[in-house]
Amino acid sequence: MKDLIASLIIFCACAWGTNICAAQPKPSWQSEWEKTVRAAKKEAKLSLYLYGGEGELSAVAQLFEKKYPEIHVTTVTGRGSQLAPRIMAERRAGNFLVDVYIGGSTTPYEVLYRAKILDPFRDVLILPEILDESKWWQGRHHYMDPENKYIFIFLGNVSQYLSYHTKSVDSGQLHSYWELLRPNWKGKILSRDPKISGSQRIGLRMFYYTPELGAEFIRRLYGEMDVTLSQDIRQATDWLASGKFAICFFCSEILKAKNQGLAVDELPTARWKESRAISSGNMGSVALPSQPPNPNAARLFVNWLLSREGQTAFQRAANTSTNSEESMRVDISKEMVRADIRRIDGVKYLLAERPEFMNMVPIYDLVSKALAQGKDGK
Repeated sequence: MKDLIASLIIFCACAWGTNICAAQPKPSWQSEWEKTVRAAKKEAKLSLYLYGGEGELSAVAQLFEKKYPEIHVTTVTGRGSQLAPRIMAERRAGNFLVDVYIGGSTTPYEVLYRAKILDPFRDVLILPEILDESKWWQGRHHYMDPENKYIFIFLGNVSQYLSYHTKSVDSGQLHSYWELLRPNWKGKILSRDPKISGSQRIGLRMFYYTPELGAEFIRRLYGEMDVTLSQDIRQATDWLASGKFAICFFCSEILKAKNQGLAVDELPTARWKESRAISSGNMGSVALPSQPPNPNAARLFVNWLLSREGQTAFQRAANTSTNSEESMRVDISKEMVRADIRRIDGVKYLLAERPEFMNMVPIYDLVSKALAQGKDGK
């Protein structure tokens, strides 16, 4: 009987409009999120310009489209050196076609940021799980621009910049980058040309700012070791696989070549003496070109991409037998990331895309002088 009376009291209170059963107001972020979802579905389109790779980012885009089937996703893929001139040419013609750009560091910083055509990224973040910086490496968001607002870094991959010809090198005998400057390696080292766009820019920043290496290592590498430069990715890999060279700095697609039976592999540097670096790699930064055709769909996508769900989906799509990517989020499983290059808690890493590291001019000057010195010394 008492239970019945209590139920009647609560029922009557609700009917009288008291606060006992009044619906709680939605948090402001939830209202903003629902508004964005509705507006994005009304736009019904999303244009993504993505690093090509082996289709990892396109696969992630397809997962987003599956979650939001009302939104048709168009992807334009390629390397930054291909996408950058295309974007700038489109804009000069008055065509603003890009909603979201995802790639490495060179194009978003050297081209889009310097051209001042990026919208503030922080302004589009809605979800509390993204805004909670404790969910991210070092307990904060990382941007590569000085204002810390335009180019968001969502991947932090432990850097692998060295590869080798497995029939010419006993990798177990190497324990330091400095050992590669010994006379027996002179003339046997290949490097991707530092002057062209690519991962070599990240690697050079890592060498330059690593306390145990610095400018002296770069000067001696390019000035004393008779290093051969290549501007072609496939050519560099072929030269290494044939044994023409023993060591390659900044060669690409090495694990893919290894899986094809070629005598190449990445040089394991996890236990070397020098500090380790992490970087966004070729696909770990995201930026928003101004005047997007579908701003709400872009906002919806980047919030999904950086969410726990989106980053988990990204890692599943991007980690394969020939590729490894690690999210800057620390609250998702890292099991799919290769164990030998997975970030380790408690280890101090240098982030190669820190804003104060992005100026390549002093590094290029150093390399140019070292190469000139090497030619003069022959």
